[in-house]
Amino acid sequence: MASASILLPSGPACIKCLKRKQQTTSKFQIQGAKIHCSGLGLRTQDATGLQCGNVCDSIASVNRRDMLGMAIGVSSILLLTSSSEAGLPPEEKPTLCDADCEKELENVPMVTTESGLQYKDIKVGGGPAPPVGFQVAANYVAMVPSGQIFDSSLEKGQPYIFRVGSGQVIKGLDEGILSMKVGGKRRLYIPGSLAFPKGLNSAPGRPRVAANSPVVFDVSLEYIPGLGLELDEE
Repeated sequence: MASASILLPSGPACIKCLKRKQQTTSKFQIQGAKIHCSGLGLRTQDATGLQCGNVCDSIASVNRRDMLGMAIGVSSILLLTSSSEAGLPPEEKPTLCDADCEKELENVPMVTTESGLQYKDIKVGGGPAPPVGFQVAANYVAMVPSGQIFDSSLEKGQPYIFRVGSGQVIKGLDEGILSMKVGGKRRLYIPGSLAFPKGLNSAPGRPRVAANSPVVFDVSLEYIPGLGLELDEE
């Protein structure tokens, strides 16, 4: 972002000189405009090297303290504006379980499988369960245990399609979806042994996932391509 600058007029119309009792000379610069103050007057030189000349016959009289005060005032405004922009709350990421859902989930019993996978059903689906090797379309929100999201199909705008039970996703997700029904939503608490053996690197706005560390997936089974048509024909 280009920094704003205080514009001083150049050419015939410049600021009236600083009249001081002592014949002292000082020099300072504001955003590329050099200002020479002396007992005789005020001279300015812009970034192009053009001299404004002695401009003691124009505009109202100002002193050096006023000029510095104006510079400080403008700087303060710029800082406040930047702070305001930087202080905007981050955009909320879409989830499969909102605040009300989180409260209800506290009362849902936890199911633990032989592999160590744990899950809670947010909503039990009413459709068919996916057979091993079939393609499924599922939405997911992947989080570290603290709740920080590191991946999400919702942010990509479309469900993730893969062959369930075929090793195309991590073991915990495979197992968790196999026992779901279409239309269902579930929270999977996946232990490190069923998660990412090599971990995942961090990215802007995304936390790092350590190797073999537990993760949490909220998943919704949207549909099973082709399965509904086959069942209708039978």
